[in-house]
Amino acid sequence: MKNTGVMNHAPFTRTLLAIVAAAAVASCNSTSQPPLPDSPFAPGIDHSKSAVGGVEVGQRLMAAGEYDLAIDAFTRAALDEGLTTEILTGLGTANLGLGRLGQAETLLRRAVVEAPDWPEAWNNLGVLLMEQGNVAEATQVFRKAYALDDGQSDSIRDNLRIALAKTEKPANTVEQQEDYKLVQRGNGEFLIRKTP
Repeated sequence: MKNTGVMNHAPFTRTLLAIVAAAAVASCNSTSQPPLPDSPFAPGIDHSKSAVGGVEVGQRLMAAGEYDLAIDAFTRAALDEGLTTEILTGLGTANLGLGRLGQAETLLRRAVVEAPDWPEAWNNLGVLLMEQGNVAEATQVFRKAYALDDGQSDSIRDNLRIALAKTEKPANTVEQQEDYKLVQRGNGEFLIRKTP
């Protein structure tokens, strides 16, 4: 055999490729990935966790602007908890969001009768009255809500300010776009825009 001075690199290259392939396979078998489940079916319900209440679901749907679904959630909650003041207010507010002012008024007036010390219900009734054009009554209702709340809610204060401005200048012929704020128990608040 004639020595040409050129080495045959084929065995070395094969060995190097085998080492790289073995390292790649070894890295695929890491233990950081969870093992595959024994069953091909979706996991079941975790019964150890508590379910979210119907009122909270309704409030989340209201915040998302899904008033029809919120009414369904509040209705289901009423089957479990009874027709509480919070559920009455939620149903009334959802109906207000859908423009069903008559139904909303019935529910919100019932809510303030059953819980006369709850400022959120009074505020939402005031928003309804503003939507109906009953500015004088809405102003009184907002004053009551503001007093019950001790001035803590910016939304109630803003609604009272808007209502007072409308009572001071009733002859204003220019339509203004005003935003009325509905409030719920907790940190959430809803915004209803008066449409022309």
